[in-house]
Amino acid sequence: MNARLAATCHRLWDEQILPALHDYIAIPAKSPMFDKDWAASGHIERVVRDAAAWVERQKSAQGAGKLHGLKLEVVRMPERTPVILFELPATKADCSDTVLLYGHLDKQPEFSGWRNDLGPWTPKVVDGKLYGRGGADDGYAIYASLTALLALDEAGIPRPRCVGLIETCEESGSFDLPAYIEVLRPRFGQVSLVVCLDSGAGNYDQLWLTTSLRGNVTGTLKVEVLAEGVHSGDASGIVPSSFRIMRQLLDRLEDARTGALLPEDFHCPIPEVRVLEAQETARTLGDQVWKRLPWACGADGASVLPMSEDPAQVLINGTWKPTLSVTGVEGMPPLSNAGNVLRPYTSFKLSLRLPPLVDGNDAALRLKTLLEDNAPYNARVSFEPDGRMGAYGASGWNTPDLQPWLRLALDDASRAQFGAPVGFVGQGGTIPLMRLLQEGFPSAQMMVCGVLGPKSNAHGPNEFLHIDYAKRLTATVAQVIGAHP
Repeated sequence: MNARLAATCHRLWDEQILPALHDYIAIPAKSPMFDKDWAASGHIERVVRDAAAWVERQKSAQGAGKLHGLKLEVVRMPERTPVILFELPATKADCSDTVLLYGHLDKQPEFSGWRNDLGPWTPKVVDGKLYGRGGADDGYAIYASLTALLALDEAGIPRPRCVGLIETCEESGSFDLPAYIEVLRPRFGQVSLVVCLDSGAGNYDQLWLTTSLRGNVTGTLKVEVLAEGVHSGDASGIVPSSFRIMRQLLDRLEDARTGALLPEDFHCPIPEVRVLEAQETARTLGDQVWKRLPWACGADGASVLPMSEDPAQVLINGTWKPTLSVTGVEGMPPLSNAGNVLRPYTSFKLSLRLPPLVDGNDAALRLKTLLEDNAPYNARVSFEPDGRMGAYGASGWNTPDLQPWLRLALDDASRAQFGAPVGFVGQGGTIPLMRLLQEGFPSAQMMVCGVLGPKSNAHGPNEFLHIDYAKRLTATVAQVIGAHP
């Protein structure tokens, strides 16, 4: 039966999913944080309609190769990004549980640095990898989810009721999602397993289960010192540099020498099981946990070094330690147009990754106070966190203990589809839905996984989906759902 699941999933990927993903990648369906006029531009609406039309084609009252009883709805709320909800009745007798499958269709912006033969909106297959923005993160999820269920039904393997939730605001922190969760909760039913396909993999040789996710606070920090730019010869030494004030403010938050975050309330205790897990994963992956990244070379030709070369510590740093990144800047002209002017302001886009157990909204408000209070030189300082009132920041997540059936099913599926045991790893990224679902369905088990393995480079240039891994992962998901007790 496992071979039959694999054969069906591989066939449908070639016949249906890859053509759909080619069309999807070509559409710049940027998340609302990066496309303020998303409703007018229509790109999110286009990918939602395309995905919904694909789901509709999987419906049939009779005949092989179709999902019987499949229901589909595009749910819309005023001034919010839409979600897709699909429902499929159980084929397992006397089963009242629900499996909830999750993904998203919105995308990160283009970013720079794509290879000359590639582009964010130009789908292209090279060496078994599908390049383009959003295919792996994670436009494939809705197609893979339905394919896994279709493979089960074609093989005659009983399964529970399945519900799919596909959003279009995840890359903006899912600020629209809580309102939909509240309205749709009665339709989810008794959720006992959540399958999320928006995560990563330590390698392409086995199934990787994500056991934790960091939270995230993003926002714009702006420092203003003048109403307009002034000749630097006249003003420097008199007017404090907005950039220097910016450095002082960031020093409140971060040790510039080590990168350590200074406020204690941005940290949390690390569960012992996660430390042991990081040590085991480090033994499997070795120094590839940091060598997989596209390091620059120094002046002597040697590679830039990581903050730690201990693989276990690298894993802990990237999953349970808070970290600050500056992801954008305004107020600085390009080098080709940089005259001798003392600039009136500097703005930084900040991204603060939070440990899994730190509340994202509380951290956003704490960060705002930390940066704005007692500004040096009485400069005008503002920090505006992204999100909406009461929903600033995204909280992380730590998986509940695995029930014996799921642990066994994950390992069996990994061995059957990959020929290797399941691996366990934390992820440094954020999936806001997971905390929401854990709070709403505290007894549910979580299968969080994905195709973002080494060098797949989600959010950056040359993002790709590893096609063979995606096919095997789809069959793995089918096998785990089929083992649901």
